[in-house]
Amino acid sequence: MKKFFTVVLGSFVGAWLAMMVSSVLSIILSFAMMGMMSNMSGGKASISDNSILVVDLSEVITDRGISNDDMMSLVMGDVTNSISLKDAVAAIKAAKTDKNIEGMYIACNGSANGVTTLYELRKAIVDFKESDKFVYAYGYEGIAQSDYFVASAADSIFVNPEASVDIHGLASQNLFFKNLLDKLGIEMQVLRVGTFKSAVEPFMLTEISEANRMQQQHYLGSIWQSMLDLMSESRHMKAAEMNALADSMLVAKDVTYLLNHKIVDGVCYMPEMEKKLKALTCGEDGDLNLVSLADMPVKDKLKGDKEIAIVYAEGEIDGSKDEGIISEELVETIMDLADEDDVAAMVLRVNSPGGSAFGSEQIWKAVEEFKASGKKVVVSMGDYAASGGYYISCGADCIFAQPTTLTGSIGIFGMIPCFENLATDKLGITQNVVATNANGGFGSALSRMTDQQRDAMQAMVNRGYELFTKRCADGRGVSQDSIKAIAEGRVWDGASALKLGLVDKIGGLNDAIATAAEMAKCTGKYKIAEYPENKTRWERMLEKYAMARYEANMRSEFGELYDYQKAAKQILSRDHVLCLMEPFVIK
Repeated sequence: MKKFFTVVLGSFVGAWLAMMVSSVLSIILSFAMMGMMSNMSGGKASISDNSILVVDLSEVITDRGISNDDMMSLVMGDVTNSISLKDAVAAIKAAKTDKNIEGMYIACNGSANGVTTLYELRKAIVDFKESDKFVYAYGYEGIAQSDYFVASAADSIFVNPEASVDIHGLASQNLFFKNLLDKLGIEMQVLRVGTFKSAVEPFMLTEISEANRMQQQHYLGSIWQSMLDLMSESRHMKAAEMNALADSMLVAKDVTYLLNHKIVDGVCYMPEMEKKLKALTCGEDGDLNLVSLADMPVKDKLKGDKEIAIVYAEGEIDGSKDEGIISEELVETIMDLADEDDVAAMVLRVNSPGGSAFGSEQIWKAVEEFKASGKKVVVSMGDYAASGGYYISCGADCIFAQPTTLTGSIGIFGMIPCFENLATDKLGITQNVVATNANGGFGSALSRMTDQQRDAMQAMVNRGYELFTKRCADGRGVSQDSIKAIAEGRVWDGASALKLGLVDKIGGLNDAIATAAEMAKCTGKYKIAEYPENKTRWERMLEKYAMARYEANMRSEFGELYDYQKAAKQILSRDHVLCLMEPFVIK
């Protein structure tokens, strides 16, 4: 099938080569500009007296902080960055003991970060409050639910008189494409193991299955309860009382209602909010000294002869050659660390919905080889570590997750697209296949699988499931049958996963690092290093620039057909067999 697609893409090669010539010339001319601008990024800002740490909830927080700039944004001074969760937590911890930091201001400007990321950020804020420094939160245009989850940890919450607060509970949005595919004449030939393995449902059903509805209701309910418990405790009300407010269309209520029901503590315009902050720090006539998370000086990292290696596994496994987890590269990183004498242990930070079953197996094997070198492995799960994300985690000596983490989804599926109806019925293309053997034409995207081929592929998927559950059973030290009883592709929240034995402890990345150091017997005498190494700003900019030029040339040459080519390429380039959690949006 991939060979067929390579032939189809042959017509694009000429345009690509032409694009490369012009791109190289443009990139060479860009280096002069880069040299002039290389000094634009500075170091940490100095902290003056009476400063306030600002936690802007609109800031993107990822496992690894990166710069999302491109050439034009750099020229215009419009550079956007994300901070790593580890650095954000470290900044809050440093501010707790910094005598120049008087308090914290939480700017509720709309967060797009995952629930577990916000959970860890909120936990750091609660710890900050132990210093007896003030924590104020303010919503200028209103406070969305994700923001309120964090802001509820503040001493006082203020909102603009014309703004609103939205607390409504959790819901998943599931999209189904079968009707669309039928109209296009595209058939997704599905093979799967696991009643709850619902990643294929959008392509084979027109509505959610009862099994999938049940599992989503369970983990959404558990995550929401964790959020409710924390918010209601901070706001000094019962969880049931806050849940009732969530059912009351709170977003439509006026500020008087919000005040009366203890959702907020005060109402003020922005200038009045600034006066409140000045009264707590510099006085009415002073200037506010605001310090961002990125600018907060953090104490030097721990030092020692031994190293705790943090290895990040973020994104889909082998879903793309350009982003996510590339199994071959991650395996190489882990194997290199296994050979390093100064590396005492590894913390594998997993934030992945899974992906290629083959790639997951290769990473699992690398983790086993690392352990065979006599070193310990601790997994820290982020927003999700499901399906292949759990596959690569299950062999660890200890697994940490947060109550809001999505994990499990121990199941496997195959999905092979067939464009036969599209070609024949929609485009009027007919074909004949001449082959030496019965299955000589297998793999063509223009031919539907025969019963024999489908049975063979289903057997292959079944073997993958047996291997997956065996890896989990061996890693967790339990029987394969006990794993199968909680597998079937079912997604679990972190709190449920702890009860089921899929994870060992509730905690974040710092807890995992401390445990890894303890297991390696180097507590207090170790350094931390992060892998794989991040690309430099210029490397990322050049890659984005080259890709933008490529896209522009391809669109100029092929117009709207390029979008269809991209979509088809993504489908056809994936492995036949996947360990992948279903895509949906939690709102």
